[in-house]
Amino acid sequence: MILSDKTILGMLEDKTLIISPMEKHQIQPASVDIRLGNTFCVVEDTSNGIISLNDEIRYKTIETDRYLLLPGQFVLATTMEYFSLPDNLTAFVEGRSSLGRLGLFIQNAGWVDPGFKGEITLELFNANRCAIELSAGRRVGQLVFAQLDDHALNPYNGKYQGQKGATASKVFMDMDL
Repeated sequence: MILSDKTILGMLEDKTLIISPMEKHQIQPASVDIRLGNTFCVVEDTSNGIISLNDEIRYKTIETDRYLLLPGQFVLATTMEYFSLPDNLTAFVEGRSSLGRLGLFIQNAGWVDPGFKGEITLELFNANRCAIELSAGRRVGQLVFAQLDDHALNPYNGKYQGQKGATASKVFMDMDL
């Protein structure tokens, strides 16, 4: 079941759901707006031009209030907000239609597990022929919350728990190669 604004407000009030910082106008009828933070990560080039999923990938981290996303460029970014989800709630990261119409893809891995705590890393891609200027604090997407039918037996406690800032891929840590 997708949560309504009324339910989201109630959960924020009783602190079963934590979103910080947050302003009331971010709450929409069935979602919460998310804003762009000021941390960006770009994959560093490799000498052979190949990214191996078995090796740690090197990133360049940039802290700035404005980032110019070039045509065809991919960058990791972070939300301004820190989230703490209870173990019976999940969320979906959705882009804004207005930005999608400019060719800005907001995520390709937009699932937030029950029990997750941290800032959300966004995967941004510019599919346009023009550069897109990104600004910290700008509304870039929304979280849609869904209630689980019961509490998760194993809430999220993985490698991205507690992340702050744009967080690099840790796929090399996966045990199931």
